[in-house]
Amino acid sequence: MISEQPHDQEGRPARNAPHETAAKRTRAYVLHPDLKAQPSRRLPEHGLAEAVALAAALPDLDVVGQDVVRVAKAVPATLFGSGKVEELAAALRAAEVDLVLVDGPVTPVQQRNLEKQWGVKLLDRTGLILEIFADRARTREGVLQVELAALSYQRTRLVRAWTHLERQRGGLGFVGGPGETQIEADRRAIDEQVVRLRRQLDKVVRTRELHRSARRKVPFPIVALVGYTNAGKSSLFNRLTGADVFAKDMLFATLDPTMRAVELPTGFRVILSDTVGFISELPTQLVAAFRATLEEVLEADLILHVRDIAHSETAEQAADVDDILTRLGVDKSVPMLEVWNKIDLLDPAARKSVEDRGAASEGIFPVSVWNEDGLTPLIEAITRHLDEERQHEDLVIPFADGRARAWLHEEGVVEQERVEEDGVHLAVSWTARQKGRFADI
Repeated sequence: MISEQPHDQEGRPARNAPHETAAKRTRAYVLHPDLKAQPSRRLPEHGLAEAVALAAALPDLDVVGQDVVRVAKAVPATLFGSGKVEELAAALRAAEVDLVLVDGPVTPVQQRNLEKQWGVKLLDRTGLILEIFADRARTREGVLQVELAALSYQRTRLVRAWTHLERQRGGLGFVGGPGETQIEADRRAIDEQVVRLRRQLDKVVRTRELHRSARRKVPFPIVALVGYTNAGKSSLFNRLTGADVFAKDMLFATLDPTMRAVELPTGFRVILSDTVGFISELPTQLVAAFRATLEEVLEADLILHVRDIAHSETAEQAADVDDILTRLGVDKSVPMLEVWNKIDLLDPAARKSVEDRGAASEGIFPVSVWNEDGLTPLIEAITRHLDEERQHEDLVIPFADGRARAWLHEEGVVEQERVEEDGVHLAVSWTARQKGRFADI
């Protein structure tokens, strides 16, 4: 990790602890390798801008320089050519850099060699995202998932960086066998920690499954919000639910999943689930670690794909989200609505074009969560997809059965009520699902 943090009584980092005002801020330099042999779906300048935004998401870190580095062919030992390594070394010294962030994969050997030649600490894209996730995780599950992903990442980066790694430890018994290298011992220690974390995470997952089973007994449909990080998912969640989930113009502003019940205009209730934001080249370790959290997406009855339509690479971001949903195994038969957010940031001509596109499509909804433009048609579409056909019936509830009468009013299905000698006569409008649940009361 970049810096030491205070810990709570359970040994977890105290994420909300105030930073010391006198603490030295880390000076970072961001490099985006433009590998000609590995063409990307986005422009390198946009990739660099996203990497800088990722760095800005970490506290106590100042980005003092940034650069796109053209790489014709990756050098196995140092990634960049020797001339570029020396050129960058001079720039890093001049900027008095403490940390270099390379926006892409860096092998353990490359990391070791570059740190030695530059005299600074180096993080690749996966390491940077892990740092952000470690800083943002709040729930017990989130903390465990980040720790598990970090250990999986560290296990792949055990290299012979120091002389003591070449020594052998003798085995036990009458004849000391070949023993094991320090790398093997470190790898075994990490494996033991991984097993321990997975056991703890399994307990959390079982608890989540109990909650999920309880929801199945009161089967409200699940609406899952997905999208690229900073697209406005949490802001939309807050607007629709009246919740106060942290939302900020920052990559990965929220990590932990949040669920709330929402009552649609017809009185029908659904569960809205806010998930972690996606990002291009999301590390495999994080996809695996956060699978338990993202299982809500796998069980969703409707998916809302929130897009930042004002972003210059909104199409590329949407493609990245589709890639990750495919990796998660999301059923393609689950209906998905596209929510094109931030239309308030578009110029009038672009906004009209987007709104015309939405009017011509049944699955696209241009909105501005900030000023609530376009939310009504979106809510109506959610209702159409999830609210079942209703039937009208007349019921007679005995006076002694106040529980049944209260349940009907709580569900909002009562259209008319009158009291007669044989009981309370109710005219109800309900779905087959609600009728079946009423029979079980």
